[in-house]
Amino acid sequence: MARRLVVEADGGSRGNPGPAGYGALVRDADSGQVLAERHGFLGVATNNVAEYSGLLAGVQAAVAIDPDAALEVRMDSRLVVEQMRGVWKTKHEDMRRLGEQVRALVDVERVVWTWVPRAQNSAADRLANQAMDAGGPELAEVPAEDVRPAAPSVTPGPAQADPGGAPMRPRVSGSAVRFDDARPVTVVLVRHGQTTMTVSRGYSGSSEPGPPLDQTGQEQARAAAALVERVGRDLWGDIPYPGELVASPMVRTQQTAAIVAERLGLPVRTDAAFQEADFGAWQGLTPEQIETGWPGMLERWHTEADVRPPGGESIVDVGRRLGAGLDGLLAAGADRTVVVVSHAVAIRACLGLAIGAQPSSWSRLRVAPASVSIVRLYPDGRHEVAVAGAPSEGWGPRG
Repeated sequence: MARRLVVEADGGSRGNPGPAGYGALVRDADSGQVLAERHGFLGVATNNVAEYSGLLAGVQAAVAIDPDAALEVRMDSRLVVEQMRGVWKTKHEDMRRLGEQVRALVDVERVVWTWVPRAQNSAADRLANQAMDAGGPELAEVPAEDVRPAAPSVTPGPAQADPGGAPMRPRVSGSAVRFDDARPVTVVLVRHGQTTMTVSRGYSGSSEPGPPLDQTGQEQARAAAALVERVGRDLWGDIPYPGELVASPMVRTQQTAAIVAERLGLPVRTDAAFQEADFGAWQGLTPEQIETGWPGMLERWHTEADVRPPGGESIVDVGRRLGAGLDGLLAAGADRTVVVVSHAVAIRACLGLAIGAQPSSWSRLRVAPASVSIVRLYPDGRHEVAVAGAPSEGWGPRG
């Protein structure tokens, strides 16, 4: 019976394209023992080229250990897995060339190709980041065979480094203007999917758990999850891939977060700081019903910012609460990405706070169901809005 080996591979790029590296390891399938590790710096390359480079390095290491072994390849790149399985076409020249090198080593139809959530590929991810941190072609390995993938046809170049020697993610053209190398925490804000209250235009706040997602809302949440999974991969490549997931305690946000969690392989942490505004006596009412009971007050609530519905919160109150929530994320450390599943008014507050807009103007921001917004929070308070209300429908799978 053939020996069974498992290859775990990953790659990353800080800029997409930017300084890139790959990581791979080989395990004995039965014992789980790590038999070999590979990582290397690629110069400037894309995420996908780095992922293919990790795949090639892992397969080369496995073949060096036992050319007759049965292989399973595990990667968190659905693109690479589906292309190597032949489900998706490979159009990129460097990716196609690297894939052909893999096919020259093994019969890919006999390889088991397995997509895993990112959290289950942490060992290969660690090696890829080690390569990018080193900023050079160093190779670590156990055992000592020198098995290295051919470098893609890209222009080499070192990663930027801060005074402490750590590599910096390059700032893309059009980023908010800064004159330092400060690192932000990135917050990906996802509005929940549609509910019956969304359709009726009722004000559904934090004083009640609220309605669940309807069927359309569930589909929207899946589309949002697919879009978020691309952050730091083939979209917004200067942003770290999401590593944390936070949700408001409301039913609709918890359901949306559960769908995102399944896609990303992350646990959900609940934080009431990101719940919707408390609408007090207006809870469950439509704008027309509120206007009948409190003439002119709803418009003032949106545009004067310090007006409160009976028993509820003002826009300023919401901003104060959301500001504390964002401050907590920033205080927990920079150079990471946190996904926050929240609500329309709450997300508007986050966007408004990020650019220092007056609360009375926040209602001008469009935040549709299951839309994605991105803010980058810096220690000096000069934050950046990278994305505001991007719809999740129509993005499709990577590749």
